[in-house]
Amino acid sequence: MLSKNQVKYINSLKIKKFRQEHGIFIAEGEKCAAELLNSNLEVTAVYALPGWLDENLGVLESKNILFTETDEAGLAKISDLTTPNKVVALARIPKPEFTAELYSHYIVALDNIKDPGNMGTIIRTADWFGIRQIVCSPGCVDAYNPKVVQSTMGSITRVSIHYLELAKFIRQKPEGTPVYGALLHGRSLNKTAFDTKGILIIGSESHGISPEILPLVTNAIHIPTFSQNEAITNAESLNASIANAIICYELSKQLFEKKS
Repeated sequence: MLSKNQVKYINSLKIKKFRQEHGIFIAEGEKCAAELLNSNLEVTAVYALPGWLDENLGVLESKNILFTETDEAGLAKISDLTTPNKVVALARIPKPEFTAELYSHYIVALDNIKDPGNMGTIIRTADWFGIRQIVCSPGCVDAYNPKVVQSTMGSITRVSIHYLELAKFIRQKPEGTPVYGALLHGRSLNKTAFDTKGILIIGSESHGISPEILPLVTNAIHIPTFSQNEAITNAESLNASIANAIICYELSKQLFEKKS
């Protein structure tokens, strides 16, 4: 069963300061735990109900992962969910190195994305469309916040997250690398011809792309409404994660068609 010290330690990891201090994050639920166990990330501990442990004992022992059996009451003490799931796993926060070679692929750059749900959905969308690198400005929410991890549904194990100064990161790109920016005014998405590599900037939910980043955008993209009802077009803007998903779909479709 869980000790008081274990409960205190696990709950401390819900706070960014202590995640950074220990270099450990929390992943909760069967889906997230399964993705972690099948990934290259280092799982440091697992706390789970007896039934889950019985089903996963083989992989836990093969990877020499420390595990603790608990009951529903114990799980509730460390859960971040309204209804606790069967398992809580702890894993080491990866520290991927950003090298110049990564500019040869598509990179999603996030400018002050604050909402955990949006961040998690963007990571999950990037994974779906095969984008493996995300660069976050220092003002973004922590990608290893439990709410972000939960909303990625395991995709955080396959996407590398980098926290860098965006302006410096963009200026260091190889010459000729296009920088696409999701803006209210720009070339219509359906008329944009995407390069085989590039940087896609998604701005914050409230303020869009920062003023210091805007001059670095080489290709402004606008998502058209195609609405037949003018009343529907009164929405001020799209949610950041939705805009990212729409653009990533069109981008990946074009890249697929070029290969075909």
